[in-house]
Amino acid sequence: MFNEPTILIVPGLRDQVAQHWQTLLEARLRAAGQPVVSVAPMGRADLSCAQRVTAIERAAQVVEGPLVIVAHSGGVIMVAHWARQTRRSVLGALLATPPDFDCPLPDGYPTLDQLSAGGWLPVPRLPLPFPSIVAASRNDPLARFDRVGEMAAAWGSRLVDLGEVGHLNPASGYGEWPGATALIEQVTAPVAPSLRPGPRPFACTEPAVPRSGLTVSPNRGRVL
Repeated sequence: MFNEPTILIVPGLRDQVAQHWQTLLEARLRAAGQPVVSVAPMGRADLSCAQRVTAIERAAQVVEGPLVIVAHSGGVIMVAHWARQTRRSVLGALLATPPDFDCPLPDGYPTLDQLSAGGWLPVPRLPLPFPSIVAASRNDPLARFDRVGEMAAAWGSRLVDLGEVGHLNPASGYGEWPGATALIEQVTAPVAPSLRPGPRPFACTEPAVPRSGLTVSPNRGRVL
């Protein structure tokens, strides 16, 4: 009866942003007749992780049939927490540019003490109970590429290298993200199981390994 999956969009720690790729994706999916629901952005005035997990659960439970999650930034960490307690089945998840909440963030973002008080830490490092793709940036100001790779390995996710896209938000020069559609299709397609190397812990102060010819542009975006 339910052949087409519903897309559940989970934003990060931001307010409503008209030109954010998640906002544009939701509008494009609705125009195409694709079932889509969205967790309302909650900003950063209240950093309660539990409230956001409850919001994901509420949105997921009203959906009938297959469910696909599309999360960005802090929304990825919310999904990791939610996945530990939900019984809702998920067809797959696209997890874009997760921040590294276990290490200090740039000035203007929540501190480790604030994140800990809000229930975000420690970030879950258990395998997710559904297929997932982690899309990572090479010059994200909120997480080194190798640290995101460590999270992806712990979650059992396939890591996709997006190149230098900052935090994949309007402050990084990104509005529409056409590549999201292809990644959603990939994460929901049947794939043969693959062997993954065990995760290796990285220290927050461990230097990233530069790629030859890689130029990192500073990014001062504040939208998670």
